Amino acid sequence: MTEPLMEVTRLGVTAGGTRLVEDLDLTVHRGERLALVGESGSGKSVTARALMRLDPGLRLSGSVRFAGEELLAKSEAEMRRVRRDSMGMVFQDPLGSLDPLMTVGEQVAEPLRLGGLSKKAARVRAVEVLDELGVANAATRAGGYPHEFSGGMRQRVVIGIALAAEPELLIADEPTTALDVRVQEQVLTLLDRVSRERGLTVLLITHDLGIVAGFADRVAVMYAGRKVHDDPVGATFAGPAHPYTAGLLTAVPRIDRRPRRLTTIPGAPPHPRHRPAAACAFAPRCPHRKEVCGVEIPPARPTTAGGSVACHVYGTEVFA
Repeated sequence: MTEPLMEVTRLGVTAGGTRLVEDLDLTVHRGERLALVGESGSGKSVTARALMRLDPGLRLSGSVRFAGEELLAKSEAEMRRVRRDSMGMVFQDPLGSLDPLMTVGEQVAEPLRLGGLSKKAARVRAVEVLDELGVANAATRAGGYPHEFSGGMRQRVVIGIALAAEPELLIADEPTTALDVRVQEQVLTLLDRVSRERGLTVLLITHDLGIVAGFADRVAVMYAGRKVHDDPVGATFAGPAHPYTAGLLTAVPRIDRRPRRLTTIPGAPPHPRHRPAAACAFAPRCPHRKEVCGVEIPPARPTTAGGSVACHVYGTEVFA
């Protein structure tokens, strides 16, 4: 494993007195592709935005070290430079991420101009980036506006904006959510190719484990604002170490098996205001729960695959 690019330690995210993310530990190694997964409301996107410090209304605690520097100690001006030069982000709604009054070429060129390139040089580079990302006739299309592009092409433009300044880390927050299956595959194939060619480190935020197997090296699973499982992708699919991860996997359709009714996880995640203070938040939905699960938050323990799991029943005869 390569050296860490980002090390997150006991990250807490609070909004309006409500704790959205609690005690999150996460390490992203250089060149690694890490998938952060979980149901809606688990804290995935909030975590991504906290790492980039995009929401001034959020109160952050703990530590986020990027390339050896503490991001939570930086001023907003310093963070703008980090977001411009070192960290790029792809948002789940490409149309909402783009300025309808600016051409796509201007928007891809903007981080380059802020970095000191001339207007002409930035435009030339923007066209090169769009061409690299598969936008046909890029020199002409760069003069178009977002509403003139399809959803898949808009997502390519958003990826281009994130990659224009050649960052070290790309955070992709549900980049395929609003796209049909065929275009989802195109976008994931594009991210796979570009990340390999550039040696990019990628943090993929998704609720869909079906797109993780062919893309990620490692999977971190969040539930109710906490990380509950972290393992290599092969081990995660072959023998999930947490009942929640196992439940997510049973809900993924499989083309290599006879059609069957998908198994769902009963109930729903707790509202952030109603999470238990001293219990496993997943216990009410867990088929393997024990008495201790309702009275004690499980600590993180090592898994046999070299990851970590926060579960009282892991390794027991109940859930091996």
